[in-house]
Amino acid sequence: MKNEIFDLEKKYWNAMSKKDYETMRSLTKFPCIVAGRRGVASIDESSFKKMFEQGSNKTMKVKSTSDEQVQTGEDHAMIGYLIELDYDGQVMKCACTSTWIKENGGWVCAMHTESDLEDK
Repeated sequence: MKNEIFDLEKKYWNAMSKKDYETMRSLTKFPCIVAGRRGVASIDESSFKKMFEQGSNKTMKVKSTSDEQVQTGEDHAMIGYLIELDYDGQVMKCACTSTWIKENGGWVCAMHTESDLEDK
């Protein structure tokens, strides 16, 4: 199951980079909780779509992921990892976590966090 959860996380990032809203929507539990440099928010589906559309002119590519840690239960999974992104030509390094829950026979992401890493 650990590989399945990491594959779902990669599928989510891939959908973001390809601007594939339908895949992202199908992998998201609404409302979802998001935490990052702008704070913490509970995002409903219409707000999620607005955020997606606001970023449609940006480019984003995953350069690498590492240090994956996954914990699973029968109906939930938590994953943490490091990611390096190229976001509109700017390289960003973050520590990310996601909580996935099993709902209607499939996995959906209920919470995602991103913490910028300091340059050393």
